[in-house]
Amino acid sequence: MSNHSSTVKGICLIAFIVITTVSLRAQPSYTFTVAQDGSGDFTTIQAAIDGSKAFPDERVTIFIRNGTYYEKVAIPGCNPHLTLTGESTEKTIISFDDFFDRINRGRNSTFYTYTLLIEADDIIIENLTIENRAGRVGQAVALHIEGDRCVVRNCRILGNQDTLYAAGDRSRQYFHKCYIEGTTDFIFGAATVLFDECIIHSRGNSYITAASTPKGKEFGFVFIGCSLTADDSVDRVFLGRPWRAYGKTVFIECDLGKHIAPEGWSNWDKTTHYLTAFYAEYNNSGPGALIAKRVPWSHQLKKKEAEKYSIRNIFAAPLPSEPDAEEWTGVR
Repeated sequence: MSNHSSTVKGICLIAFIVITTVSLRAQPSYTFTVAQDGSGDFTTIQAAIDGSKAFPDERVTIFIRNGTYYEKVAIPGCNPHLTLTGESTEKTIISFDDFFDRINRGRNSTFYTYTLLIEADDIIIENLTIENRAGRVGQAVALHIEGDRCVVRNCRILGNQDTLYAAGDRSRQYFHKCYIEGTTDFIFGAATVLFDECIIHSRGNSYITAASTPKGKEFGFVFIGCSLTADDSVDRVFLGRPWRAYGKTVFIECDLGKHIAPEGWSNWDKTTHYLTAFYAEYNNSGPGALIAKRVPWSHQLKKKEAEKYSIRNIFAAPLPSEPDAEEWTGVR
């Protein structure tokens, strides 16, 4: 073999190795680990999200090791199909402390106070605690979701006023076996949301929900098989009040504690919202489920009416090409 041939083959081999190496390095990763001690791929949750492939071909999973992550986290619209999985619900904590007056952006400051913001579709968060630890200082959101087909499973969502902002006129969200606590209007927004076997805990005498369901939407906030609990000092809590006209909230087969006010529901600052709101109950139990003194504009569903509140109906796909509810919620 001539020296020239050997040289050419050597160059080709080196080029092949370099190209292969670059190609392998260019392949996106779909699994990351976040650990504060540096043993993972990232030390902060936001850095892991920022390092994820935009509009990925498959689901990206970010595993978060135990620790309290003091950071304000956002999942933008370019990062759909992302899963955040905590090592354990009680010990994997995302925490921040923004609140209305600190943000100081005028009357809309509430919507910038989040600890975790989800703008992307098809997000799953599980085994996490998301908290706004600002205290009782006014509006302070822990979790703000605007994306569609989002699942929150086995999470604790902690705060006071406005803990959970379930936003988005076209957003559908599924909460399964979560613990959600707060004081005033601590579950609010325009999304279609199913709370399935969740614990809803009131920390003050006030209102649990403040729906702003858009006109024409069949479903707003739906609670099925949930337990409503409260701090020992709490003794007068309303199931909800309509933040906007057409607000919809329904409690089905839930356990209502003694802290629930006999009237059940309240109007919003003596507005006319109650005229278009739809607030209803079906087959609830517990000392707070007595209906004799409920406000006259609320409803007690009949069995046939309650049957329409299935996961398939609540999350009906607007387009035939979209995944059905059983597929994206994982409920069969």
